[in-house]
Amino acid sequence: MDDELLSIGSFAREVGLTPSALRFYGDCDVLVPAHVDAVTGYRFYSPDQVARAVLLRRLRAAGVPLPEVGAVLDGTAEQARAVLAAHAQQAQEVAEAAQAAIEAILDSLPGGARRTLARVGGAELASAVRQVSPSVGDGAARAEFPVLGCILVELDDQEVRLVATDRYRLAVRTLRARVEGPAARLVVDAAAFGDVASWALPFAEVGIEVDERGARVRGGGRAQNLPTSDEGFPDYRLILDALPSPRNRLITDRNALRAALLRSPGPAVLRTEDQQLAISGGTFQPAVHTGPPLRIAFDPAVLVPALEAGVGPDVLLEISAPDQPVVVRSADQGSFTTLVMPVHTEGTRTTP
Repeated sequence: MDDELLSIGSFAREVGLTPSALRFYGDCDVLVPAHVDAVTGYRFYSPDQVARAVLLRRLRAAGVPLPEVGAVLDGTAEQARAVLAAHAQQAQEVAEAAQAAIEAILDSLPGGARRTLARVGGAELASAVRQVSPSVGDGAARAEFPVLGCILVELDDQEVRLVATDRYRLAVRTLRARVEGPAARLVVDAAAFGDVASWALPFAEVGIEVDERGARVRGGGRAQNLPTSDEGFPDYRLILDALPSPRNRLITDRNALRAALLRSPGPAVLRTEDQQLAISGGTFQPAVHTGPPLRIAFDPAVLVPALEAGVGPDVLLEISAPDQPVVVRSADQGSFTTLVMPVHTEGTRTTP
């Protein structure tokens, strides 16, 4: 192997991207490692790839969707200018709409025991609760299994993990934290946790505290109790560990896919066609697809909330089989993963 090649960690520091982002871009064939060790799987990069990686980082920082990044990285100067001009116009329109919405919202607002303590940002905690909440069970599922109306909170290994499931979706969000004391695991009522997370939002840092008296969130010299349950939460690790390797990877515009699903009157069939995603009803949109031809169906009521909980302009679907959970994630936040069950309709299957 060339002595000049850089490890993924060294290359990440050089170009300002995280190792998880580099792995994502490699899997998507946007920034493929110069060498992958056949025994260890370690990835190495050439110094010649630095310029491409820096440009990729700048494009992603500007919010350019991944299906359009290739036109800038590999297309002509004219193609790159056209893509960037169109994206700049769209970004301006989105920013103006967001500013108007925020201003409207602002106008509507009225004037000693053994313990575990995890310190996280208040905004980070609020965001994590918001992201996993769509996967909390409600209605009949919650009536049959009350624990599905709760969020699992794990404090260990300098991380806080939030987990929620309704048996059709599973969401896991991991936060880096400063954890003091023994590992702790608690099951918290989701509705109450949402209220506490909203309260914690303004604080630069809050503490999730667990001791023999219960659990609470502390911030600004005050505390909010977290109502907990003694019921056993489903073992989400068994589900994650049992996932087979994906045969299909599909990347497309997250908001465009959401809009198309909302227009679907019933189960939405997704199929790939010449690097485009076709959605039942005749909607086509650009996509990056790897793997065999794909045809799979989803209940919009299940998939749309998973898309809404994501971040960034793109969504990645990792699909192993039409009857297996589909991993929904984004390049912009590897710490948040949702599993969504597809539905069966006539002819919806991945090609064997």
